[in-house]
Amino acid sequence: MDDDKLKEPYVPYNKPATFEQVWRMFQETDKMLTEKFQETDRKIKELSALFTSQWGKLVESLVEGDLVNVLQKRNIKVERTIQRIKGNRNGENFEFDIIAINGEVMVIVEVKTTLRVQDVNHFHEKLWKAKQFMPEYKDRKIFGAVAFLTAEGASDRMAENMGFFVIKATGNSAAIINKNDFKPKAF
Repeated sequence: MDDDKLKEPYVPYNKPATFEQVWRMFQETDKMLTEKFQETDRKIKELSALFTSQWGKLVESLVEGDLVNVLQKRNIKVERTIQRIKGNRNGENFEFDIIAINGEVMVIVEVKTTLRVQDVNHFHEKLWKAKQFMPEYKDRKIFGAVAFLTAEGASDRMAENMGFFVIKATGNSAAIINKNDFKPKAF
């Protein structure tokens, strides 16, 4: 029988293995382990994405459930909230996690489990395009808000300095944690 057709190289027990036989066994073992590691990595990435996605939806629901109340405490009367607005305008994709809206005002909320500086910067850029992305709301005054469970560094203070409402998800509700004299910036 041809040795190349065997899954494992034949090594007689009564003779020492040749260098070529050992080398081939090593290569086959390496190939098998590499495939197993790749499969394990793929499964871990799938589970991580599922966990992150579900965790993000939970935080969004937590924030959205109390959003009307926390905004009304800041004298922003909202009639309804909308979750997960997605679209494509002029070849550019966009997504907004939560929008709180009434006839004159709209608050766009970016929700993160952990708020980072780059999240605040990215949201700031995206918020400037909101009226381009959603021309049906072009006549409304737009405010931005970031909501999170935890904030890295000073990302929450940075968001406030950029004129965003800063909403911390706490327990079974959410609360705006901006200073009392905070004035939101209209976009």
